[in-house]
Amino acid sequence: MEKVSLENKKILITGAAGFIGSNLAKRVLKEFPNSTVVGFDSMNDYYDVSLKEYRLKELETYSNFKFVKGNLADKNLIDSLFEENKFDVVVNLAAQAGVRYSITNPGAYIEANLIGFYNILEACRNNPVEHLVYASSSSVYGGNKKVPFSTDDKVDNPVSLYAATKKSNELLAHSYSKLYNIPSTGLRFFTVYGPAGRPDMAYFGFTNKLIKGEKIKIFNFGNCKRDFTYVDDIVEGVLRVMQGAPEKKNGEDGLPIPPYAVYNIGNSNPENLLDFVNILQEELVRAGVLPEDYDFEAHKELVAMQPGDVPVTYADTTPLERDYGFKPNTSLREGLRKFAEWYKEYYKNK
Repeated sequence: MEKVSLENKKILITGAAGFIGSNLAKRVLKEFPNSTVVGFDSMNDYYDVSLKEYRLKELETYSNFKFVKGNLADKNLIDSLFEENKFDVVVNLAAQAGVRYSITNPGAYIEANLIGFYNILEACRNNPVEHLVYASSSSVYGGNKKVPFSTDDKVDNPVSLYAATKKSNELLAHSYSKLYNIPSTGLRFFTVYGPAGRPDMAYFGFTNKLIKGEKIKIFNFGNCKRDFTYVDDIVEGVLRVMQGAPEKKNGEDGLPIPPYAVYNIGNSNPENLLDFVNILQEELVRAGVLPEDYDFEAHKELVAMQPGDVPVTYADTTPLERDYGFKPNTSLREGLRKFAEWYKEYYKNK
């Protein structure tokens, strides 16, 4: 592994107004005040834009942060951004997210996740970087029966277009790493949650519905298991990975061995959806988001599985521990408590 210093560097973070991107940008800005972070985001309205603006406002308090609004699929814009800035490290977190949305709006995924990622790879080829880190997803494992999911597993059976685009990112990155010696690391994130998260995620959507007195749908009759991973653990993992790139070296044929790697970042502790909902409701009551006497049973509906969903996600993070000395460890209760407290604070004047 090649050490990559983040001191006095130019770092591009795409999806910087997003949930993971904004949290990562904040960490980098705080810990490396001599570096410049350029945040890139389309600010699209897939979910409430005011949440993206709220995250962005926090970043704009840092003097070493610059924001560029634009579309990743705009090749000329991406090329000129790279030519002007000569980035040292690139973290591509911009993507059209969500499994269910990919069933109704496939075009958005092709544009952001395939064309957008291709533009990033081309820009890295023409303006060499020390390390390209990009978001993949636990969804690439599809309906794999073997758990925990290992990066050595075959992942050729995506059950959603979203998953297929993420697997494609890994394949594209591999070919660019091989052809142009670009050090790249893909990170398969497992169900990320936390304060100021994505409203389309279950814990956030459930909370919004419960407050309005609406019913929440618990899929697969509550028998889904998810490896919920707190956002700070994801950010810690990404930050460590940014600082250690796959080594450039040649094989016996004298040609480059692709400096390419993929890791899981997950909590390695799958939680049953019903247990998750119980902890969430306890923490919402504790934070004063919902009243003590809220009748949860009356607001729960157990329903069948949705197309594109998988019954279980479970990360094997042994390689991450081995190479970067890190294992996510925030408990679900601690993470949901922080979310509930943030929710109470954020929405109190709304």
